[in-house]
Amino acid sequence: MQLELKNLSKYYGKRQVINHISYAMDYGVYGLLGVNGVGKTTLIRMICTLLAPTSGQILYNDSDIGKLGEEYRKILGYLPQDFGFYPELSIYDYMMYIATLKGILSGTARKRTELLLDKVSLGKDKHRKMGTLSGGMQRRVGIAQAMLNDPKVLVLDEPTAGLDPNERIRFRNLISELAEDRLVLLSTHIVSDVAFIAKEILLMKEGKLMQTGNHESILAGMDKKVWMVKAEGDLPEEAFRHHLIANKKHGADGVEMRIISEEKPAVGAVLQEPTLEDAFLCYFGESGE
Repeated sequence: MQLELKNLSKYYGKRQVINHISYAMDYGVYGLLGVNGVGKTTLIRMICTLLAPTSGQILYNDSDIGKLGEEYRKILGYLPQDFGFYPELSIYDYMMYIATLKGILSGTARKRTELLLDKVSLGKDKHRKMGTLSGGMQRRVGIAQAMLNDPKVLVLDEPTAGLDPNERIRFRNLISELAEDRLVLLSTHIVSDVAFIAKEILLMKEGKLMQTGNHESILAGMDKKVWMVKAEGDLPEEAFRHHLIANKKHGADGVEMRIISEEKPAVGAVLQEPTLEDAFLCYFGESGE
């Protein structure tokens, strides 16, 4: 099974939002990482056939998804950043409603609904109304509805937005489990969402894939670029204004800063092990100024 983006571009009028993206995916979790506004949602909507590319192709097993039509949508699951629901419907009734829209037979829909609600730990809450659920519970229902047709391609757009740390961990574990026998594309601007579960990470900026690879290969590009600097008094703000400052901690004896720099930024600076957050800042961040 393969999903391939082939020289993909998208324009809105004269503004280019997606800029000649080519990339191939198979099984596992792929993390599409970038700040808000870089084109992640536009790319996802094209993959989900909600938008047509201006040029290029998206191929599923070497066939254009536009020509596959309904055959492709049958193997696709999608959780948008904001998914709609009727607040007065129970979780169970909402799932059955979505199953009807997807053309799933009622007997199969009932079995899949019971199975999926148990999988997302909502089986005991299935008669609760959607409007009474917490944000985390609503996102879990969103995952369940996206899985109703047992998709081979599961696309999640900012699935952990607004969730507390415990719900975010629960979500990551669930996504990792679901990816055992399917392709999961997870779009996010939250580094921790993909740091440990993504098979491949796609760093996206200004409509382009700036770098792709696994966790280790992306961090390899940050070798000898992350430093810890300790400085006294008020000098750091001025002395390091042209450096990327990943973290800054003020204490009684001065300031401790984590700095990203090709060269040693100051006497006494000590090299640090890079993290994916350091790489994210290197590609998307701004200087201390």
